[in-house]
Amino acid sequence: MNIDHGRLDDLRRGRGPIQEHVIDEFVAGRLSRRDFIRRGTAVGLSMPLLGGILAACGSSPAPTTATTAPASKSGATIKVGVVVPTAAINPITIADQGGIGCIDQVGEFLVFTDHHLRYHPWLAESWKPNSDATVWTFKIRQGVKFNDGRPMTVDDVVYSFKSQCNPKSSANALSIFGGTLAPDGVVKVDDTTVAFHLERPNGGFIDAVSNDNYNMIIVPNKYDFGEYQKSFTGTGRFMKTSYSPQTGATFVRNPHYWGTPAKPAKLEFTFYSNEGAMTAALAAGDIDTNDGFSIAGSPQLVTGGFNVIKLKASYHRELSMRTDMAPLNNKYVRQAIAYTLDRPAIVQALFKGFAGVGNDSPFAPAFPATVGPPAVPQRAKNLKLAKELLAKGGVPNGFSTPLLTETLGELPHFAQIIKQSANQIGVDINLTVETSSKYYGQAVFGKSDWLDGKMSLVDYGARAVPNIFLQAPLQSPNAKTGQGAWNAARFNNATYDKLSKEFTATPDLSTQRQLAGQIEKLLLDETPIIYAYFYDWLTATRKNVTGVYPAITGLFLWNAAKT
Repeated sequence: MNIDHGRLDDLRRGRGPIQEHVIDEFVAGRLSRRDFIRRGTAVGLSMPLLGGILAACGSSPAPTTATTAPASKSGATIKVGVVVPTAAINPITIADQGGIGCIDQVGEFLVFTDHHLRYHPWLAESWKPNSDATVWTFKIRQGVKFNDGRPMTVDDVVYSFKSQCNPKSSANALSIFGGTLAPDGVVKVDDTTVAFHLERPNGGFIDAVSNDNYNMIIVPNKYDFGEYQKSFTGTGRFMKTSYSPQTGATFVRNPHYWGTPAKPAKLEFTFYSNEGAMTAALAAGDIDTNDGFSIAGSPQLVTGGFNVIKLKASYHRELSMRTDMAPLNNKYVRQAIAYTLDRPAIVQALFKGFAGVGNDSPFAPAFPATVGPPAVPQRAKNLKLAKELLAKGGVPNGFSTPLLTETLGELPHFAQIIKQSANQIGVDINLTVETSSKYYGQAVFGKSDWLDGKMSLVDYGARAVPNIFLQAPLQSPNAKTGQGAWNAARFNNATYDKLSKEFTATPDLSTQRQLAGQIEKLLLDETPIIYAYFYDWLTATRKNVTGVYPAITGLFLWNAAKT
């Protein structure tokens, strides 16, 4: 590496200790160029600054997010198909694909996560962690207005976060904030600055304030979240003109928008009860784009006639097994079920190659910290071993168990495969497939088929970092802090809790990889959840539509246009 040390010293002057460490790791050759850009944006190094550092180190400049697209005009009406939202649109409780697609059009976040897992300023102009990543400080953009015309202030940001991290609330964002951020930790420093004082170090906290944490749009101070479906108040490029819970919604440009206006003049959302109906509407020209589709449900969309946007990330399904209910409370029984699955065959059957096999931990290949095979052995189908494990677990003749899942994507097909596979070793699975609304229920323990079922198969969107996957479904549940809010397996393991908290605490990639290897091996042994595959997110548009941007969570349409 040919380094211009004088220029590099000038560029790194005034940076914080964690930012300095990321630069040092790159200069020492311990971070690839790609990982340096990812880690750099996460800790608050701007893209221009990263470009300067790369140039000083003799590397090519940092990429931009600009893309070359066919000539298109602004002002079009974009017709969008999404699945029916499972409940009222409310930033506090929203957790479903259709609802998130709606909220993304009117709401904005402090930070934007792109397809390459890089972070960009949005309602925050800059950010910096302190030396141990326990305090993160953000400079808030000035001159922003909500779509009802009132100015956005730091007080609005503080209120939004205090509401979402309150363990006494029903906030879905507690899946991320539980045990990490409490209301007292959200502090207004001055009229342009907010600081988050965390309950423990978190080297990836930036993801919690980005669109990856899809609940965290900024709303006005003292806003009544229960009224959101009536007003759709936000700072985004669009504003709602109509909304019908089972039918659809209409959005138009926000005349008060602080930045570049949206290309579309209007968005017309149509809600569909199932993927097949949505795909038929796309083929008929009734909609211009969908908010995602599965190979199992709509294989015709990848054979020509449509633009298919493929996003390779950490999308997956989780098959949770209740570790507090016999016989699944025995790890050998859980392992036995995992050994019945032919993962390569499942990937081929359900995704035609648009996926990769999983290894029963949430560490997807997309995450830089993932260790994976050969250091962590890949689990493969082995019926002989599965039967031996059943006997070791005290149920040599098998057992019966219910399995609940939802009518979304390939999930019903995968559930049937699980049932047939388990039957080979004498495990009789009674399968129930429900609407997403019934399956999720109120999404809290005691009031959710998803979280309360003995075996439960659920969809998970992607994230830029594995933190939420390590925390919400796997850390020991704690009602007081909100920790383990999605722990459908009721997994309770002190060693795991310690390792996962150490992982999320460190901003250092090499340390993360050491911890990831330990976590992957522990989960492979305990098997509270089966992760059979990680799949590509697919979105389809008509050939004349450009600019549709499915993020790793959500759907952004402000650049959508027609050629």
